[in-house]
Amino acid sequence: MNATAAQQHEVLVLGAGYAGLSAAIQLAARTRKRGDLRVTLVNPYDTFTERLRLHMTATGQEAAEMNIPELLDGTGAGFVRGWVTAVDAETKTVRIDADRVLRYDTLVYGLGGIANTVAVPGVDDHAYTLNGPQDAALLADRLTRLDGGTVVVGGSGLTGVEAAAEIAERYPELQVVLLGRQEPGASMHPKAKAYLDEALARLGVRVRSGVEVAKVLPDSVEFADGSSIPAGAVLWTSGTRVSPLAAAAGLTVDERGRVVTDSALRSVSHPDVYAVGDAAAIRQGYGVMHGTCQGGMPTGVHAALSILRVLAGKEPKPFRFGYYHTPVSLGRNDAVVQFTHPDDSPRRIVLTGKRAAQYKETVTAAPWPTFARMKKMPVSGAFWPHGGRYTRIRSAK
Repeated sequence: MNATAAQQHEVLVLGAGYAGLSAAIQLAARTRKRGDLRVTLVNPYDTFTERLRLHMTATGQEAAEMNIPELLDGTGAGFVRGWVTAVDAETKTVRIDADRVLRYDTLVYGLGGIANTVAVPGVDDHAYTLNGPQDAALLADRLTRLDGGTVVVGGSGLTGVEAAAEIAERYPELQVVLLGRQEPGASMHPKAKAYLDEALARLGVRVRSGVEVAKVLPDSVEFADGSSIPAGAVLWTSGTRVSPLAAAAGLTVDERGRVVTDSALRSVSHPDVYAVGDAAAIRQGYGVMHGTCQGGMPTGVHAALSILRVLAGKEPKPFRFGYYHTPVSLGRNDAVVQFTHPDDSPRRIVLTGKRAAQYKETVTAAPWPTFARMKKMPVSGAFWPHGGRYTRIRSAK
C-alpha cells in the first residue's frame, strides 16, 4: 500500500557535490520500492561540478557535463534547482531562492566549502577563484586575453599547485608565480616533494614561500613587508570557508562554521540533521577530517545508511575513515601520487610521471561508474574511487 504524502518521511539533501549526490543516490536506490520515504536533492545548478577538473576548465579545456537529473534517473529521488537561502531547524523547513519553502523530516546538509576570499583585502574584488565552472571559465577567458605578463596563484596547497602547473603548461608565454606561507608539497615524503619541485621548475613556475599577502590590487599583489609584484591575473586558492547557513540555523558548528557531528554524522545539536563532506566537522581517531573529495562520497553513503537504521529503530553505526593517497596533477601528462597512512601522513610509496598521471585520471573519472553501480546495487564496500578506506557496512537492515 502506498503511503500518502502526509505519511511520507521527507528527506532533503542540500548540495549535489560528491557527498550530497552520494547520499541522495544511495538512500533513494535503497528505498525506491517503498512508498513511505521521499528523497529530494537541492542544488543551484542541474549539472554536476567536477571539482577535480576545475584547474583544467580554468585553462580553457572542456570537461564532460554530467546532468544531475539524469544521474538520479531510476532512483526515485526528486531534484529541485535553486539556491538554499535559509534553514530553519526548529520548523524543519528550508527556503529556496526567495519564494519556495520545502519541509523535511530528515536533512542531509552538504553545502561544502568555497575559496576564502574575505580574509585578505582585495581578493573578493580582484582575484579569480575555482569555486565552480563559471568562475573557472572567467579565468580561462582572462588568460586568453593576456599578452605576456605575470599570473599569480595565491595559495601553495595542492589546488594551487595543480592550477599553477596547468596554467604554465598551457600558456608558456606567461610567468606563473605560486605564493604561499608553506612550500608546495610540504606535507609529502621528501621523494614526492622533490619530484613536485622539479616539475614546477621545469614548467617555469616561480615559487615564493614564506610570504604573507596583505592586499590584492587590480594589477598587483602587495605583501605584508610592503613589497609587491605585478599581476595580470590573480587566482586565489588559499583557504576555504563554508556557508554561514548552518550557524544561522542554530546548529552547533566549529570555528570554521562546519557542522559538528556525532559518530554517525548527525548534528550534535539537531540529530535529525546529518552533515556530509566539507560541510561537516567529523572527528576520527587521528583528528577532524579535512575536506577532500576522497572523503566526500563515503560520508554521503554513511549518512544514507545511518538514516535507514534510525528509521528502522536501530542505532546507526559509527563512521570510520582513513586516507589512502594524495594525487596531484602537474599538467596533462605528469603527476605525483603520495600514498598515505590512514591519518594522511605520508608513506614512503610514491608514484610519479605518466603512470601517476594515468592513476590521477582514473581516480578523477571513477565517481561516474560508482554512481551507476549505486543506482543498480547500492554499495557497501570498504574502498572508494577517491581512495579512502571506509568501514564496511553490508546492510541497513
